[in-house]
Amino acid sequence: MSQHQNEMNEFHWMLDMIQTIDVGLVVLDKDYQVQVWNNFMETHSGLRPDQAQGKKLFSLFPQLPEDWLRHKIDSVFFLKNRAFTTWEQRPHVFPFKNYRPITGTVDFMYQNITIIPLTSLTGIVTHISLIIYDVTDNAVNKLEAQKVNEELKILSRTDKLTQLYNRGYWQDRLEQEFNRFVRNTAPSSLVMFDIDHFKQVNDTYGHPAGDKIITLVGDTLRKVMRKTDIAGRYGGEEFGVILTDTDSEHAKIFCERLRTAIEALKPVVDGVEIPFTVSLGVAELDDQTASAKDWLANTDQALYQSKHNGRNQTSLFAHKTPD
Repeated sequence: MSQHQNEMNEFHWMLDMIQTIDVGLVVLDKDYQVQVWNNFMETHSGLRPDQAQGKKLFSLFPQLPEDWLRHKIDSVFFLKNRAFTTWEQRPHVFPFKNYRPITGTVDFMYQNITIIPLTSLTGIVTHISLIIYDVTDNAVNKLEAQKVNEELKILSRTDKLTQLYNRGYWQDRLEQEFNRFVRNTAPSSLVMFDIDHFKQVNDTYGHPAGDKIITLVGDTLRKVMRKTDIAGRYGGEEFGVILTDTDSEHAKIFCERLRTAIEALKPVVDGVEIPFTVSLGVAELDDQTASAKDWLANTDQALYQSKHNGRNQTSLFAHKTPD
């Protein structure tokens, strides 16, 4: 076999490989005109090679991120180095529909792209090649795993009945807020409240009624609080709310709004109306409070004062003055 025949065979093998590999291959000249357009690109774009070759890439795909892609391509021409982009940086460059059965839940193909400089015999970069990898399966699997992990994270810190923070996570946030106060002394108040005579409600109407009341309290609390406030279910019928950037007087206003909203609920269970109330205590964080534990204890004192004075009210904690 002659050298010419060998070269022709190698050339055909190379063309066959380019056409059949399961990645997209596009070769562009310096004017962004398409020189090579393989079967992968034809299958996913609907454009045959004869429809793409000689055409400018951005006229074939007006929806491409032109400024971003030009910058990438130009840097490869100039620096003579490869460039890469992953689906995590940009989910897709070419707007190809996703038809894979496993990942049929997403509309577009996720892509990784490599841009390679093609040099002439004299060392000048005359063309670049774009290699487009379909990474939809991997991307979707990773995104699903991240979603599941995030859901598990939320579940691990959420009280099932009220959808507020559970005690463990809420106490962590209490420590964080105390430490924030130590750093910048911004005002912050803690509210603790519980449902008055809750044991009597459970004993009289049953635990399902008690659960309904706890759920209603959680729902009402979410409606009254701000997005920046940090609410949790501390115990069976006891709740805590960290009011960031709030002094005790404004915290009392919050408490009264919450208290009156809860008093107006009057839920009906099995045809029986069960009115109920809450008692609340407030302690503003100050320099005399040594720890988050002390802050909680001060608030509990204020809550006890509300209970002692007849319930269904708000009390503010005050440090005892020396005699």
